[in-house]
Amino acid sequence: MRRGFLTGRGGAGARRVGLALAALVATAGGASAHAVLQRAEPRVESRLKRPPDEVKLYFSERIEAAYSSVRVVNERGEQVDRRDSRVDRANPALLRATLPALAPGTYKVLWRVLSIDADVTEGTFTFRIE
Repeated sequence: MRRGFLTGRGGAGARRVGLALAALVATAGGASAHAVLQRAEPRVESRLKRPPDEVKLYFSERIEAAYSSVRVVNERGEQVDRRDSRVDRANPALLRATLPALAPGTYKVLWRVLSIDADVTEGTFTFRIE
């Protein structure tokens, strides 16, 4: 009886293929893991009647406090948050910064985070106070 490619001698070929597939699946899952912005307060591209007291960014996984930040700038590019960007102690997937009373206008939120698996992600969005 002729043995097939996957069975090889004594099943060694099948074991090699199985191990190769397991390694592929393991590395593919690890390679795609990074902190993704899941929710923001105020919401992305929102229009608000009242200015928010703070910006809260919720990510898909824990982020490194020492290398993660959020800034809020006005239409002239001036930073308007209180420069107290921090990862929440109770929820290490939450990045926040407090805001003074903001005047009507459009504001841009700029964030950059380092997830615990050493992947950096960054992004921006705006919100408007009417």
